[in-house]
Amino acid sequence: MSPSRSAIRRGPRFWLATVGAVAGITATGLLGRWQLDRAAQREALHAAIVQRGELPPLDTAAFVRATASPAEAEAQVHRRARLRGRWLADHTVYLDNRQMQGRPGFFVVTPLQPAAGGPAVLVQRGWVPRDFLDRSRIAPVATPAGTVEIDGRIAPPPARLFDFDDGRRQAVAGAEGFSRIRQNLELGAFGAEIHVRLAPVSLVQTGAPGEGLLRDWTEPGSGVEKHYGYAFQWFGLCGLIAFLYVWFHIVRRFWPARARPGP
Repeated sequence: MSPSRSAIRRGPRFWLATVGAVAGITATGLLGRWQLDRAAQREALHAAIVQRGELPPLDTAAFVRATASPAEAEAQVHRRARLRGRWLADHTVYLDNRQMQGRPGFFVVTPLQPAAGGPAVLVQRGWVPRDFLDRSRIAPVATPAGTVEIDGRIAPPPARLFDFDDGRRQAVAGAEGFSRIRQNLELGAFGAEIHVRLAPVSLVQTGAPGEGLLRDWTEPGSGVEKHYGYAFQWFGLCGLIAFLYVWFHIVRRFWPARARPGP
């Protein structure tokens, strides 16, 4: 190989390719490592959920005491509870764009006033399908009157989805702009809206389908396989970048010209 040809190979294009390869390998390697860290966090979360789920369920009085403050309530998330109380049916809300079994629909949420007193708790009761012909038409949901007993899992407030109006159209019942169909629901604002003090957590009702609702909830902390899959993709891309750089800028450069296949 002549000196002039070697100089061309080590010119700006060579160093630009080197810098790009190093940056690509570093970035994809870090992204793969990040996905492995996310998987480890998910596994730790799942282990904590399983551990809390194995604890005896809280009864109504214990639930009220254990959720008296946000810090105390957070320590009870994912624990089971069995509550007695009455539904505040007039304040039922339907959270739009929620899926269950791969189908779009609504999460039905209703406050429950515990029989032991204290703040009401927002219960994610279950899911109903959407009517594709009329979005405002919702399948009937039975809400028993009187005292009821429900089983559930203590959970954070309902997950927030992207909202174009940022939830500003939440007015008191009967006022202009009020709708029971909503994209999101924030506990503090909703409690002020309905004039009911709410616990800082919600309850995901579990058990068999009933009252017109499905309760095939996604298990919290799952999805570890997704992060491992992403990590595999990033590490694969990292290896591909390294292979291409070594092949085109090292192997082919030092491979004797007579050993290369002819044109």
